[in-house]
Amino acid sequence: MNSFQSQRLESQDSLKRRWQEIRRSSATTQPSSDMIRKPNGALNGFPGLLGDDDLVSTLVPPVTVVLEGRSICQRISLQKHTSYQSLAKALRQMFVDGGDVGATAADIDSKDLDLSNAVPGHVIAYEDMENDLLLAGDLNWKDFVRVAKRIRILPAKANSRRGGRRSA
Repeated sequence: MNSFQSQRLESQDSLKRRWQEIRRSSATTQPSSDMIRKPNGALNGFPGLLGDDDLVSTLVPPVTVVLEGRSICQRISLQKHTSYQSLAKALRQMFVDGGDVGATAADIDSKDLDLSNAVPGHVIAYEDMENDLLLAGDLNWKDFVRVAKRIRILPAKANSRRGGRRSA
């Protein structure tokens, strides 16, 4: 056995001993009294953990935004927005002001902008964790941020008379 192999074995033994010591010490220690939940929901012993709402908002990944009929999707971080109105403004900038959807209507004031008129001629829906398609705006904002997995922008008026009989 050369010196490199012997050093490697000693290093492995050292790591193994330290791991066993850590396991023994953690098994015998009781939860300390300094790990108490603060009024805002944070754990005192864990400075990185915030309240439930803050923790969820830091862990929520960006959601995919799909404009029906387009092959390219966009992504948006919901935790960067504070309400449906700011989301509507961002969607309008993405799809209308960016030139993806031809809008002939005059610009809408930001105070009058909501999900119903963010993308003209389209309805904004979302898919939740169970892949159900729901209308955006039905839940309060925080719940929407937690459950929305994908935002889908669908045409408001689907052609319901494709190949069907005309009513007179």
